[in-house]
Amino acid sequence: MDASSEAKYRHSDADGSGSLKSATLGPTQGRTDSAEASVGGGSDLVIQKAAATKVLGWAIVVLSALQLMVVLDGTVVNLALARLQDDLALSDSGRTWVVTSYALAFGGLMLLGGRLGDTFGRKRMFMYGVAVFTVASLIAGLATTDITLIAARVLQGAGAAVASPTAFALVATTFAPGPVRNQAFAIFAMMTGLGSVSGLLLGGALTEISWRWIFLVNLPVGAFILFMARTSLPESQGPRRSLDVPGAILATTGCTALVYGLQHGAESGWNSAPVILALVLGVLLLTAFLAVERTAENPLLPFILFRNRDRVATFVAIMLAGAITMCMAVFVALFVQDVLLFSPLEAGLSFVPFAFALGLTAQVASKLAMRIQPRWLVATGGLLVAAGLAYASTMDQHSSYFPDLFVPIVMVGAGVGMSVVPLTLCAVAGVRSSEIGPLTAIALVAQTLGGALGLGAVGALATARTLSLGGSTGPASAMNEVQLVALGEGYLFALVISSVIALLLTVVVAIWMRFTPAEVAQGRAAQGSAQNESTSL
Repeated sequence: MDASSEAKYRHSDADGSGSLKSATLGPTQGRTDSAEASVGGGSDLVIQKAAATKVLGWAIVVLSALQLMVVLDGTVVNLALARLQDDLALSDSGRTWVVTSYALAFGGLMLLGGRLGDTFGRKRMFMYGVAVFTVASLIAGLATTDITLIAARVLQGAGAAVASPTAFALVATTFAPGPVRNQAFAIFAMMTGLGSVSGLLLGGALTEISWRWIFLVNLPVGAFILFMARTSLPESQGPRRSLDVPGAILATTGCTALVYGLQHGAESGWNSAPVILALVLGVLLLTAFLAVERTAENPLLPFILFRNRDRVATFVAIMLAGAITMCMAVFVALFVQDVLLFSPLEAGLSFVPFAFALGLTAQVASKLAMRIQPRWLVATGGLLVAAGLAYASTMDQHSSYFPDLFVPIVMVGAGVGMSVVPLTLCAVAGVRSSEIGPLTAIALVAQTLGGALGLGAVGALATARTLSLGGSTGPASAMNEVQLVALGEGYLFALVISSVIALLLTVVVAIWMRFTPAEVAQGRAAQGSAQNESTSL
């Protein structure tokens, strides 16, 4: 990107979806204004009603409900995997696809989803995204084959990839700058924590009835959001720019091909033609993605944002953290249900201390990041996670909840909390408000795709370990005692690998992520500025 292009990019601002900011309407008099600016070859046509001066109302309820539904969906599925695999007779790779198919579609299309809102109207695309997610939830809840379920999960991810970033943008465009908008963002963000905890309880309780209800429960919520959004949300439209559809397709299909090769390698053999073809194709598609991004008029992944070596290390660490948390959530949930014979509700309750430990240490890390170099906080968290997962890997079929499971769950939760806040702050450390949106969105994409790629790779190694010990793939209910022991060893081996990944994360941040507390403070100030300026040029 040349100097003029860089200047043009920095001139534009961003909302949380990674899209450029729209024009301010001025005083809230209910009028519609438009501002013309040559940004990325398009015009800043903005369609927006008066900004709300009170946070409480149907608008924040609708937007928060969407965020809660998306977070819940990511949590409850992990607890239902054991029952779901047994009911549909899925192989281990098929079971993993239930998780990774959603993550790949969500992470791969998220940046494009935010730009669709800019181009065609945020409210309109928000409603389309919610509609797709809701219909896909119905298909998933009624699925009788693995192909149908996985296809429905892809549709869910695609719907969420449009609805989630446009919802974030609508928080900025719906509420007036200042305290009102800050409160709206706080409520919206709170849904992530609430969804994580409530998902453990709701997912376990619904799975006790039937795994199908973890998807069908989205129907009334989605219908409510669609009905209320018609009248409670104002329409807004940002800069009309060319859409980087080739980049989104190449990134998503490339990651999908890699995950396919990794997941099926253990079962089909690493020398099988489909596995080799998938891995080679994945590398080629991702290479093509990088080439497209270098020449695209409005790339999804602006390389100018990666000139800082410390920030590159941060995004690598975020991808590794995504892999660790997803692998831990999936394989511990499977172990306690398939090996320790916990019910889904008991499995969900067993994870609750993780959420509380994470929340507590995240608060501490948020304050310490202003005084201590973030890399040492993240490194400390990485060591805690590595130790906790190593401890958990010593369990067997005779282990009890306390201390064998409780202690490592608390350790890992504390380690993740100690790491996640500094990593998030480092993603935007030392930048101006105009770069907050794209960097925040890229961080979320890195975490999501890191989880999918990590689960695919670690899952394949876990399956290989199980097969090497005389085990088999498929539902645990159909296995004999020897096969169950081998299955448990495979799950525990996945925790060992995750522990190694945590150590790798520690090394990466300790050596290459050198942001200072001053740069973190600058990034935090820029976040606040971006929230208050996200509807003004």
